[in-house]
Amino acid sequence: MESRENKELIDKLAEVAKVKSHINADLYSKYNVKRGLRNNDGTGVLVGLTEVGEVMSYIVDDADRIPVEGKLFYQGYEVKDLVNGFFSQGRYGYEETAFLLLTGELPTESELKEFSQLLSSVRPLPDGFTEDMIMKAPSPDIMNKLARSVLALYSYDDNPDSTEISNVVRQCTELIARFPVLISYGYMARRHYIEHRDLYIHAPVAEYNTAQNILHMIRPDGKFTELEARILDLMLVLHAEHGGGNNSTFVTHAVSSTGSDTYAVIASAVGSLKGPQHGGASNKAYAMMKDLREHVSDWKDEKAIREYLADIINKKAFDKSGLIYGIGHAVYTLSDPRTVVIRKYAELLAREKDQMDLYNLYLLVEKLAPEVFHEVKKSDKLVCANVDFFAGLVYSMLGIPSELYTPLFACGRIAGWSAHRIEELVSGGRIMRPAFKCVNKRRPYIPSDKRTDII
Repeated sequence: MESRENKELIDKLAEVAKVKSHINADLYSKYNVKRGLRNNDGTGVLVGLTEVGEVMSYIVDDADRIPVEGKLFYQGYEVKDLVNGFFSQGRYGYEETAFLLLTGELPTESELKEFSQLLSSVRPLPDGFTEDMIMKAPSPDIMNKLARSVLALYSYDDNPDSTEISNVVRQCTELIARFPVLISYGYMARRHYIEHRDLYIHAPVAEYNTAQNILHMIRPDGKFTELEARILDLMLVLHAEHGGGNNSTFVTHAVSSTGSDTYAVIASAVGSLKGPQHGGASNKAYAMMKDLREHVSDWKDEKAIREYLADIINKKAFDKSGLIYGIGHAVYTLSDPRTVVIRKYAELLAREKDQMDLYNLYLLVEKLAPEVFHEVKKSDKLVCANVDFFAGLVYSMLGIPSELYTPLFACGRIAGWSAHRIEELVSGGRIMRPAFKCVNKRRPYIPSDKRTDII
């Protein structure tokens, strides 16, 4: 336990560090710094090329950027077409999506069967891993536990450091297969040792796919419906990739460019995804909507909902951050294509779960939030509901605890990270090293007996 004296000293150090770390905002303009690696018009600074994924939100006409309905492509295929393809044929989609991202091509029926069998064969964790690396030192945050588990797998690999592509593909395939087990067991360890509830450890079922195994492993009875598994499979597909510029994928490229091992690279990406400005946003959006339900009794009262959303923007409601979580996106303007797909299938789940009132509340907030944003902010910026807005709704209807929302995002995105790591190793060839300009003044050294206290 931290002593009072230590806390006081740390607080003093923190206050000094906060003051000394402040950089005058005018200097960013003076030196034309691309804050957040963004251009002045909001577009991302071009730092690389990729074939894995593409995010489209506008067209250029005579140098003018014209917003359009958002589109997302995996290896050149539009995501909505991929989803329509496997749903119309009554198939699951995540395994073929992972195959597509890794290879650049859609699998034939025989290739898909062979790849699915490969994932099933490497899904079980190494002997002793569950007891030694997951059950011991359980974490209250599953993403931290996931990162630790990924790093620990390095010690169980006979050839962990080789960046030869066949070795990296092996490692990535094993991680794609094992992420569901790592997050499920990480959650069960938390549930038992931190929440003091019953412990259930279900081994993955060889005949189950990724989505089915997740539901099987996180539920005490291991049971699920066909629709539940298909909706979760859809969520994994929609989270599998999002171009090279999102933070966690950029981290994957950056760390891969150093020549580091696969486990260190993927653990770094997991750390990035955890942040509430990235993959952690689904938790925030769900918590915000839960808070709205507690403060607005009539879910059809547009006036009351508008007032609540205005209070959020004015930092009077929810976490007082001023952010309507799940509304707005760094790239999309008119629509997030993932949201368009989720909205459609979430309705099917809502009907099965008798949750249409809740689903309709989400639709109403999705409609009103941009209007309130424009009214309060006096801004003409285009904002739309992003994937995180509906993700929490879907997971909650599936009975999945909120602690697993972001880890499930990681279970989908590991396929995209893997594809980008391979691409960086094959085509990158140069360590990423952007510049930071030092704006501190040069100072002469001061002997220790001449210094004055700063805390």
